[in-house]
Amino acid sequence: MRSVVQRVDRAEIRSGDRYISSIERGVLVFLGIEHGDRESDADYLSNKIINLRIFEDEAGKMNLSLLDIQGEMLVVSQFTLLGDCRKGRRPSFTGAENPDDAQKLYDHFLSLVKKKVKHVAQGYFQTMMLIELVNNGPVTMLLDSRRNF
Repeated sequence: MRSVVQRVDRAEIRSGDRYISSIERGVLVFLGIEHGDRESDADYLSNKIINLRIFEDEAGKMNLSLLDIQGEMLVVSQFTLLGDCRKGRRPSFTGAENPDDAQKLYDHFLSLVKKKVKHVAQGYFQTMMLIELVNNGPVTMLLDSRRNF
């Protein structure tokens, strides 16, 4: 399971002209579910993300977590994080989990973070969306439950 975590001042999702959800200060999480991922991968990433110290304290040092600042989280399923670009010019997505199993793990991830984060918003699964965000920093982290990087 892979994620791109961005520290944001705000983020909003739309599908066409329809508003879906938004957050204020917190993190935007793009979540890619890989073939073979299990609930333990979601457990690892959810815990890592909510406790990652990427917010500044009074001294300007990145020393505070999402929980410390009582921040918000927007989660977007994004299978393209599993795109393999090593061969040719078109990404291969064969490493991404099938939609039915990915949806279950996506929902499991959401249930975990909703237990600890004050406001969790989400995008729709398997839907083209427009995402508008104000990236603070910028601070962008790449996380992988298999610890590949």
